[in-house]
Amino acid sequence: MKKQIAILGSTGSIGTQALQVIAEHSDLYEVYALTANNRVELLIEQARQFMPEAVVIGNETKYSQLKEALSGLPIKVYAGDEALAQIVEAGPIDVVLTAMVGFAGLKPTINAIRAKKKIALANKETLVVAGELVNELAQQYGTAILPVDSEHSAVFQCLVGEVGNKIEKVILTASGGPFRTCTMEQLKTVTKVQALKHPNWDMGAKITIDSASMMNKGFEVIEAKWLFGLKPEQVEVVVHPQSIIHSMVQFEDGAVKAQLGVPDMRVPIQYALSYPDRLSSSFDRLDFSKCGNLTFEQPDIKRFRNLALAYEALHQAGNMPCIVNAANEIAVAAFLRNRVSFLGMSDVIEKVMQTVSFIKSPMYDDYVATDAEAREVAKELMNFKI
Repeated sequence: MKKQIAILGSTGSIGTQALQVIAEHSDLYEVYALTANNRVELLIEQARQFMPEAVVIGNETKYSQLKEALSGLPIKVYAGDEALAQIVEAGPIDVVLTAMVGFAGLKPTINAIRAKKKIALANKETLVVAGELVNELAQQYGTAILPVDSEHSAVFQCLVGEVGNKIEKVILTASGGPFRTCTMEQLKTVTKVQALKHPNWDMGAKITIDSASMMNKGFEVIEAKWLFGLKPEQVEVVVHPQSIIHSMVQFEDGAVKAQLGVPDMRVPIQYALSYPDRLSSSFDRLDFSKCGNLTFEQPDIKRFRNLALAYEALHQAGNMPCIVNAANEIAVAAFLRNRVSFLGMSDVIEKVMQTVSFIKSPMYDDYVATDAEAREVAKELMNFKI
């Protein structure tokens, strides 16, 4: 029997690459559901190629276009956030790949966990915002959460066969982004065009900006805590510009295991779908004769304050990571519209952290309220409307 896959965010970078993996292994996987927020034309194209049982468009104004384009095909068409959150509960689904960006991925992921679906997690904000709640639910419902982020997949792969062996620390590698060598003066004037040119990875706009500001790495630190049961001081970040070592684990005897490979997200996507098996692939192989030097640097948290703010949120815990995530989503949206400077994003996030109500032991409704409050505060600070 082919595994039935639901892809939340099929038109994004992770979603499109996941479909490449499924196409390469069509004897093992079948697409049950595809969802997108706005990119209806690409969703239509994907639906015609993969013929899923259902498609969902988050933007309800595009429902008629989607419905009409797929008329005559045996594909159910839905629209809206509720439909998106409910489709993951469908009985035949084996794996839900959560590739949506931002807070919006939380509710459907929780629904999928409650429906006892295996989760291939690419939406890091789910654990950033509500890691404790998500872990409790996964344990309660016996749901496996497998990481898709290249760094967390690397850690996961390093831990295979190490059951019972204590981790001393996890070392997450960061490329350093396009501004790794820039001075503070240069960072004051960088543009969104420059920020969107990542040296190694092909990602969506929001994640690319997060990578440039190192907020993406900060979120990965928080995500690592929840995925691997770590203390904040057990998660270290090291800048590795070549992006060949995707992350490392240091054990209590001092031994370090690393996972290496070319910068290709299809590898961790495929591993999350196939675990515990490894499947053949046509992806590029790492050629050590062409690697040259592998270098490592300490991250500069003065120039890239977002990483420091993420660590601060992790230490404060409670709803503080949720506050940081919401403020960052609005700040990035404003930066992409030239409404705030690159360094100004950190100023906004820090101010929101100081302003929004702190809750030590939040429940789901608290996260929803916190997210809404933090977004409003961030918008007011920048006089920004979406």
